[in-house]
Amino acid sequence: MSMKWISTLLLLELGYYFGCGSCGKVLVWPAEYSHWINIKTILDELVQRGHEVVVLTSSASILVDPNKTSTIKFEIYPTSLSKDDFEGIFKKLINLWTYDMPKQSFFAYYSKMQDVVLEFMNVVEKLCKDAVFNKKLMKKLQESRFDVVLADAAGPCGELLAEIFKIPLMYSLRISMGSTFEKYAGGLPLPPSYVPATLSELSDRMTFMERVKNMMYVLYFDFWSQTLNEKKWDQFYSEVLGRPVKIYELMGKADFWLIRTYWDFQFPHPILPNFEFVGGLHCKPAKPLPKEMEEFVQSSGENGIVVFTLGSMVSDMPEERANVIASALAQIPQKVLWRFEGKKPETLGANTRLYKWIPQNDLLGHPKTKAFITHGGTNGIYEAIYHGVPMVGIPLFADQPDNIAHMQAKGAAVRVDFETMSSSDLLNALKTVINDPSYKENAMKLRAIQRDQPMKPLDRAAFWIEFVMRHKGAKHLRPASHGLTLLQYHSLDVIGFLLACVAAALWLITKCCLCCCRLFSKAGKKEKRH
Repeated sequence: MSMKWISTLLLLELGYYFGCGSCGKVLVWPAEYSHWINIKTILDELVQRGHEVVVLTSSASILVDPNKTSTIKFEIYPTSLSKDDFEGIFKKLINLWTYDMPKQSFFAYYSKMQDVVLEFMNVVEKLCKDAVFNKKLMKKLQESRFDVVLADAAGPCGELLAEIFKIPLMYSLRISMGSTFEKYAGGLPLPPSYVPATLSELSDRMTFMERVKNMMYVLYFDFWSQTLNEKKWDQFYSEVLGRPVKIYELMGKADFWLIRTYWDFQFPHPILPNFEFVGGLHCKPAKPLPKEMEEFVQSSGENGIVVFTLGSMVSDMPEERANVIASALAQIPQKVLWRFEGKKPETLGANTRLYKWIPQNDLLGHPKTKAFITHGGTNGIYEAIYHGVPMVGIPLFADQPDNIAHMQAKGAAVRVDFETMSSSDLLNALKTVINDPSYKENAMKLRAIQRDQPMKPLDRAAFWIEFVMRHKGAKHLRPASHGLTLLQYHSLDVIGFLLACVAAALWLITKCCLCCCRLFSKAGKKEKRH
């Protein structure tokens, strides 16, 4: 072998050893559906950079399929729940939230929503217990000596694992109900005067009455956070650790928070040094479409196409609603690609094709795409932003109405209500976003903001995970507010002390004045006697 080839091989081997010298081991506590799709993008990038990634998942997991060929490792633990049971719970909660929620009354709606979330949290708690009470599993994970726990805050337990193994904790999060986790665990300041509460569907430009409404939402969720089975989780965590502890206390120890939005989507508000916005990290250029699909798209001519999907969690819908939608789609000149499962709508037009699955990103990136009809999931919205496609929003549950409200405020979307819309409502919404050039212009502005960053969101997410591993945490980025009580954080104790000082000073001055008045009064009486 020539010296040239020997030198090349040596350099490659040295590069491998030096590169892996800084590689770490990441333990992942994931969530399901779009949450898993999003965090998996980060995990694939970490593996590509040479890190070892182990996903801790139950035997009931829906989307996390360890049987598929993957460079990500899976540690599967047994649970009494079956896949069908777990998926059934999700479907039940989704259907309840989508179709059976009382929309007219604020308190009835959020009371019902609270029941939905509590049921979900009970399932997450069970999965967490099955993991941490599995002594063989915990011993194996302890001996693996992980460098960091990466958890999705939507499903608590990652913070408990990090505390058990005494390793740094990082969160990946879109948003929690009422921003509970970000506020109480992360210490993120969110002034209600211009930061709309989660699920309020408000913008940052609020009228007086909207600020009143926003304050009501903030107070409601502040109270609600105290009832979200917090005591149950506190008791469970205390039992595992053998000392009194609170769930928010452990979550507050997180070294870093990766928030899956960005300023193209989010309204501006204060952030902390250990928060990073990485929205759109899964976005990428479009790939060529399958041949048959490309032929259908090209047959649209100058009119172009409309892409329609309600996401992975909603597989079908009531026949009546499907017919209303199909009737509207049949009246537009564009060709429509609709991700749909269920009975074929009777009013389906010749311009519309149904698919059980569509390459959403590739279709949104196609030059013939004119509009995107979406349920308002964050992943889909970011792909539309990335490709500059205006939207018609049909939000169904969770943060989707809020997401569409953000896009409306930025002039890139029109919203219609799933339950009450008529065919003409949907038709008019589509005509508006396709024919009014301002929607496309605003979508392109958001696209420019999304793409004009010094570092890609995925690279930024990977950098901060590696940063935390390199430095064994990031305590220097956590604000001192984590060590303060609520009274201290809002300086209520200081304000109380100063008010007490002012009151004491006023009391003393008053007493002195009264004493002086009495003395002068007595002196005056003596002079009159003389």
